[in-house]
Amino acid sequence: MTIVYDRVALIGLGLIAGSMAHAMRAGGLAGHIAGYARSAETRQTARQIDLCDSVHDDIKDAVAGADLIVLAVPVGAMGVVMEQIAPHLAPGATVTDVGSVKQSVIDAVAPHVPQGVHFVPGHPLAGTEHSGPTSGFATLFANRWWLLTPLPDSDESAVARLDRLITAMGAKTDRMEPAHHDLVLAVTSHVPHLIAYTMVGVADHLGRVTDEEVIQYSAAGFRDFTRIAASDPTMWRDVFLHNKEATLDILGRFTEELFALQRAIRMGDGQQLHDYFTRTREIRRGILDAGQDTRAPDFGRTPGAKPSA
Repeated sequence: MTIVYDRVALIGLGLIAGSMAHAMRAGGLAGHIAGYARSAETRQTARQIDLCDSVHDDIKDAVAGADLIVLAVPVGAMGVVMEQIAPHLAPGATVTDVGSVKQSVIDAVAPHVPQGVHFVPGHPLAGTEHSGPTSGFATLFANRWWLLTPLPDSDESAVARLDRLITAMGAKTDRMEPAHHDLVLAVTSHVPHLIAYTMVGVADHLGRVTDEEVIQYSAAGFRDFTRIAASDPTMWRDVFLHNKEATLDILGRFTEELFALQRAIRMGDGQQLHDYFTRTREIRRGILDAGQDTRAPDFGRTPGAKPSA
């Protein structure tokens, strides 16, 4: 591999940024990796594990001279962070983000992007329930999709260069319109997470089942709900607040489907249930055929491993 960027600044040092640091180092893709996190504790941990080539206490020092700046902070903080770093960005630099909502990030970030700096929004579809600077690992993005949502005036050479870095870290790239991205992710990620949080909450409040029984006899479905529900609460709070319209749309459709299934169960309509489950089974097969999960009984999530979501 050859160096794609001379200096990469990672703003926010959690799972995604940490995994990017490991992947870039493994592939020799960056000349220097600078890091910054708002929390002094996070910065100290990043230094202790040698996550970046330099970790800075001042955000302007982290971005100074960088030709790629990655905003890896909660969606709700993107605009404020961009406003902070804007005066310190080098001409010709590229700014990207890793937020799982795109339109609200664009609305918050784009007004603060200086003339001559390129903004290319992005979203890696990879993650685990773990967070913090020690949670990252180099293979997180292997065979995962990384969606880019360039703006109409985005510089194509800047987009292509970022694409080159992403694919060199093992991911597959695609491009989407921001609004369509937010709708797709509401279906594939945001509402499923909300359902997982809700199901775990139901179990927590179901007095006729003890906590010990919930933990001891968790079947695969509930176990995976708890894995999802253990995700970073700040990140997911911001996701729902900033992708409100698409989430409520898909949640409404989910409610309609749920009512239909309730009626089928109540009426003893076995044929409707069988037909419905047959259709949904095909979606699972499609995910396997696309190489986005494994047929292993534990879904590849062995004890102590760092699984991809």
